[in-house]
Amino acid sequence: MELRINQLSKRYPNGVQALQNVSLSISQGMFGLLGPNGAGKSTLMRTLATLQEADSGGASLDGIDVLKQKDEVRRVLGYLPQEFGLYPKVSAEGLLSHFAALKGISNARERREVVRMLLHQTNLWEHRSKPLGSFSGGMKQRFGIAQALLGNPRLIIVDEPTAGLDPEERVRFHNLLSAIGENIIVILSTHIVSDVSDLCSHMAIMNDGRVLVTGEPSALVEKLNGKVWKKAIPALELAASRERFRVILERLFGGRTVIHVLSNQPPDSGFEPVPPDLEDLYFATIRGLVAPASTGQVN
Repeated sequence: MELRINQLSKRYPNGVQALQNVSLSISQGMFGLLGPNGAGKSTLMRTLATLQEADSGGASLDGIDVLKQKDEVRRVLGYLPQEFGLYPKVSAEGLLSHFAALKGISNARERREVVRMLLHQTNLWEHRSKPLGSFSGGMKQRFGIAQALLGNPRLIIVDEPTAGLDPEERVRFHNLLSAIGENIIVILSTHIVSDVSDLCSHMAIMNDGRVLVTGEPSALVEKLNGKVWKKAIPALELAASRERFRVILERLFGGRTVIHVLSNQPPDSGFEPVPPDLEDLYFATIRGLVAPASTGQVN
């Protein structure tokens, strides 16, 4: 099973170039699409979900033309958008049964069994009779996955699924996605680096409508071995450090400002080497410090 995206481009009427010749090959398993807000991720997800048109390019899923055979795509697609509405007074069981009927599961007994199985799978069975308006954010997201799983999809797209979730719900959601992604293609679009590092065996980084880097997270991060250095500095020195060094990221730790710098040798006294991680790769890439190539080559 493979999703092939070839040179997709999209410009909105206001002049924003949301996608610029995006090409990707995505196989079975969890694929992370990582990028900041406005990078073009949601535009790409909506295009693959047949909700909007591309200006040029193409995409295919196991012989199905995603842009032209929309009904065929929808039969094998599960989609959890970044924002989705629910009827607050309807129970989880009632609305999921309604969605199942819309998905074509017309036999009442089969529909009850499918709904029961999905509510158990998403750990919502005990809450099946509660109105959806009483659900927490994490429970709503798990319900969203339950409806996305209707019809045994071959491709599931989830757009920013953990934004706003507390740590406990994020762990629950990660475990659910991990189990789902064993046998089908799951595309996880997010700006949260830990979502991709925890879940995905393959990934791409997008910014300004372009794919900058794609590959296995561990292999991409490995390209930065020996090139990332850290130092705690006074906050007043931050601006000067940005001028002097190739600063990947800045964070507060114990009330002090810590910077990570990209360099082939020690940048200055006081810096110490640090093993790189996906966050280093992500910020180095979107800040233009890593070449836009599948190899993750450092400039």
